[in-house]
Amino acid sequence: MTMCPCGSGNAYADCCEPVVKNSRPAATAAELMRARYSAYTTAEIDFIYETTHPNHRKGYDHAGTRKWAEESEWLGLDIIDTSDGGPGDMAGDVEFIARFREKGVLQQHHERGHFQKKDGRWYFTDGSTVRPRPAVSEKIGRNDPCPCGTGKKYKKCCGK
Repeated sequence: MTMCPCGSGNAYADCCEPVVKNSRPAATAAELMRARYSAYTTAEIDFIYETTHPNHRKGYDHAGTRKWAEESEWLGLDIIDTSDGGPGDMAGDVEFIARFREKGVLQQHHERGHFQKKDGRWYFTDGSTVRPRPAVSEKIGRNDPCPCGTGKKYKKCCGK
């Protein structure tokens, strides 16, 4: 039994494969996100293209995407949060982290993917990168750097 690359803990044949092989459509935006990640790991690039919303396919590099998918080592997917994107919704967001090794370098892609439903099927439209949040200690001293990122001391910035 091959485990699903999406990290669900289920067998690939029972999880993402039916969606990737078009045996059934994804029921939710999160399910499509998981299937798209699995498609990258198996270089099912036609599925990636077909599940990109038709209005967002301009400039898609099929050959480049295939090369990148095949040459990367896929290490895991974490779904961080979802907003809408359920069976009865027409749009939704899925925040995720995809981990991979590219040319020997560990990478992680943290994104909030945007999805729309069209004619009963979910499509990826676009995404926005999620930037790391600055670490903030529980107690900020007067002479500590301000957590807002200005570079000023806390007492001269937000601590006034």
